[in-house]
Amino acid sequence: MTSKLKHNNPPINYKDAGVDVEAGYELVETIKPYVEKTKRPEILSGLGSFSALSRIPKHIENPLLVTCTDGVGTKIEIARSMNQFQTIGIDLVAMCVNDLIACGAEPLLFLDYYVTDKLKVETAGEVIKGIAEGCILSNCSLVGGETAEHPDSFPKDSFDLAGFAVGVVDEEKVIGSRGANDGDKLIGISSSGLHSNGFSLIRKILKERDINLSERLKDQELGDALLTPTKIYVKDILNLQTKITISAVAHITGGGFYENIPRILKKSSKAVIDFNFEDWPARNLYSWIQSNGVTQEDMLHTFNCGIGMIVAVDPDEINIALKALNREDQFAKVIGSVQKKKEEELQIQFT
Repeated sequence: MTSKLKHNNPPINYKDAGVDVEAGYELVETIKPYVEKTKRPEILSGLGSFSALSRIPKHIENPLLVTCTDGVGTKIEIARSMNQFQTIGIDLVAMCVNDLIACGAEPLLFLDYYVTDKLKVETAGEVIKGIAEGCILSNCSLVGGETAEHPDSFPKDSFDLAGFAVGVVDEEKVIGSRGANDGDKLIGISSSGLHSNGFSLIRKILKERDINLSERLKDQELGDALLTPTKIYVKDILNLQTKITISAVAHITGGGFYENIPRILKKSSKAVIDFNFEDWPARNLYSWIQSNGVTQEDMLHTFNCGIGMIVAVDPDEINIALKALNREDQFAKVIGSVQKKKEEELQIQFT
C-alpha cells in the first residue's frame, strides 16, 4: 500500500525556493557545442557523465599527475559592471594552467564551478564559452563542472567562479624540481595586462577616485583594458622546453614579484632584477595605477607589472630562448640573474 503525506498547505516546489532546474538543463544544451571542441583524444566520457574518464597521453613515458585550483577573484565585478562576460572564462582557465605549466605539466582536464544567486543562462553561457576557449588555447579538455544556484546567499545578479585543472608531466622532464641555478639568467615574458590579480585594489581606486570605466586609457576604454583576458603560456613553455633546458619557471600571479620569484630560488640564492615599467607592453595600464597613488613597491607586491612569467635559463642558451619567446604578439627580455646570496641579504634585489 502506498501512503500519502497529508497537509493543508499550498503546494511549493524547488523553483519557488529559487532553484530553476530547467534553466540548468537549458545551460547544458547551450554549452555542449563549445565543450565538444575542447575534447582531447584521451577523453573517454562525454558531458553529462557523473565523472570524467581519461587515458594518460601515450607520449609521456613516466607520467606524474599534477593538480591545481584557482579563481578569478573580484575581476568578476569589473565584468558585471561592464556587462561583458566573454573573457572571464579564459581568465579562469589561464590562472590554473599557468600554474600547471610552471613545472612543465601539459594540461589534460579542466572542470569549473559556477555558483550564482539565480542562474541566467545567457550570462553563464558566455562565461562557459570563454572557459572552452581557454581550454582550446591550452589544449585542455573541459570535461565537466558544477553549476549551482544559491538563492538568498549571493547579492542579486552576482556569481563566482572556480576552476580545477589536472595536468601530466614526464617525471624526467619536471621543471624546477631543484630550483634555479646560481648564474642563471632570468627572462621576463610579457603579460597581457593585470591578468586576474589585484582587482580589489583596482576597485578601491575606482571607488575612491570616482573613476568611470568608460574613461579613456590611450587607445581603449579603461574597462576594456582591465578585462583583457589573462595570457596563457602553455604552448610557449612546452615549445621552449623542446629547445633548451629550463631551470625554473615562476608564474607572476597573486603576490607579484616578491611572493612568486622566491618560490623558484634555493635558500642560498637571490634574484637581482633590473626592472622598469616602461619596458613592457602593458605600461599604459601600470602607469595609470601608479598615477592614482600606488607606490612601485606596492605594485611589485600586488601585480605582475607587465611580466606574466619568468623563466630561469643557462646563460649559454639565452639567445635560443629569446628567439623562441619573442614574436609579434609577445615580448621577452632578460630582466636579471640568479646569484649566490649572503646570509643577511634578501632573496630579491632591484637595481
